[in-house]
Amino acid sequence: MGGGGAYLRSEGLYSSLISEWRKQRDAGVLDGTKPGAKIGKLTAEQAEIARLTRELEQANKKLATTQTALGIMGKAHELLEQLSESTNTDEQRKKR
Repeated sequence: MGGGGAYLRSEGLYSSLISEWRKQRDAGVLDGTKPGAKIGKLTAEQAEIARLTRELEQANKKLATTQTALGIMGKAHELLEQLSESTNTDEQRKKR
């Protein structure tokens, strides 16, 4: 284990560089660039766009999870109501 990390370090590739590439990719800086083209650091605006994009993706995932949970809770509530109604009906039949 760790052989991949050692190889990357020997080639001069570090996690900070990969993080920078991800920021550039998320900000759209890498779109349409030619292989080997020199790419500078992100501008403040590009970094903010990348941060907001990541934040929006996280919020959308949270929203989807919450919506799914609410749907499940609604179905569970319906099931409990049906069970309660059927129990009440059974009890009324037994009283007769």
